[in-house]
Amino acid sequence: MTKILLTGTNGQVGAELKQTLAPLGELTAIDRTQWDLANPDTIHALVEQLQPTIIVNAAAYTAVDKAESEPDLATLVNGKATGILAEAADSVGAGLIHISTDYVFDGKSSSPYLETAPTNPLGVYGASKLAGEAAIRATCPKHMIIRTAWVYGVQGKGNFVKTMLRVGAQREELRVVTDQIGAPTWAKDLALAIAHLAPQLTAETTGTYHYTNSGVCSWYDFAVTIIEEAKAMGFPLQVQRVIPITTEEYPLPAPRPPFSVLSLKKTSALLGTHPPHWLQSLRKMLTELQQVSG
Repeated sequence: MTKILLTGTNGQVGAELKQTLAPLGELTAIDRTQWDLANPDTIHALVEQLQPTIIVNAAAYTAVDKAESEPDLATLVNGKATGILAEAADSVGAGLIHISTDYVFDGKSSSPYLETAPTNPLGVYGASKLAGEAAIRATCPKHMIIRTAWVYGVQGKGNFVKTMLRVGAQREELRVVTDQIGAPTWAKDLALAIAHLAPQLTAETTGTYHYTNSGVCSWYDFAVTIIEEAKAMGFPLQVQRVIPITTEEYPLPAPRPPFSVLSLKKTSALLGTHPPHWLQSLRKMLTELQQVSG
């Protein structure tokens, strides 16, 4: 029987993976209370004990702005610990599926980034995730690195959709950046894709892949659509106006890539289908959120 080890099960992607991976075999899902990636000494022991067939790593240091002031911790979790996990996977013959990010790119492209495009992270978070990617490639010959972007979901607190709904219930006016372009990604779609890819992980399919929802928008476009769709569904919102602003008008500690669109051709070929459009998935997420919230 396939034995799957899932890390980061309490995150917004990890929570969805817990559901989508369960039918594939015997699933052990752990969170940071059971296994802290900031304490990588425990990694080999756990993998040796469980002897998984596949490890899906959804655990990460994801506080993009905080990473600028905590570079050592971000690098430990996203870089060193990921490398140790890759070593542990290889030591028991397990395949490793690891979630990475669009932040490994500088956003200066004008066309969707291929998996082979040169990387050039702008901040600590992107650099730490890139270090993790390099460590996996160096130590685990059977792996899939799946880069994604602009992830949101019903689970978790800190995603853009839930933030817009929360702030939109409190204010009449929102100001949102219009000069950063990307593709929103519903955590459930990403988790379903990973569950579809996991059984296909072999020496032949080893490599780097990109997965987001299809379609392209700015954060401003996304915010306007969230508000419009949520209002139509009866969410209690006060917001009347969404004002477009520039990145320069909304400075943050960590620089963002201005263009985060990832090419989906390679992943779509392996999946046998193209990812759903972001608007379609946003509507599904809002419906699910409404049901969960009662």
